[in-house]
Amino acid sequence: MTNAELQRLTEQWSQKYFGRNFAHKVFFNKRLKTTGGRYHLSDHHIDINPLMYTEFDRNNLRQVVLHELCHYHLHLLGMDYHHRSQAFKTLLAQVGGSRYAPPTSKAKRNVRRKWHYICTGCGIEIARQRRFNTQRYVCRRCGHHFILKN
Repeated sequence: MTNAELQRLTEQWSQKYFGRNFAHKVFFNKRLKTTGGRYHLSDHHIDINPLMYTEFDRNNLRQVVLHELCHYHLHLLGMDYHHRSQAFKTLLAQVGGSRYAPPTSKAKRNVRRKWHYICTGCGIEIARQRRFNTQRYVCRRCGHHFILKN
């Protein structure tokens, strides 16, 4: 799908679901990783994550665009356009937009590496998210030093 096709679809969906024209630009933005789209307050254009179309279906793209159009129309009407506002939640439910975009393959996973240490005295094994100096810290049970397992 090209930006021109996305522009045409967005204008159609704006007219169909909101009864108002979309008079600004909408683009695919490859730099978006964790969000489905973004509405810019300064110049009123909308960025859409292209993965919302390539990894999912057209219905998901429509829901993300409707979400951003809710921000767009509420902002232009001078109403509260934030996610927490009741006006936004009500309008989003009326048009059938999605509240949250599904996670994409490019989204960062919260998987942290764990460092595993073994006490040279009592043999207890501990797992830490941060690495530490094994010569400086000792086991609280026996007072011996640790060795790094992995």
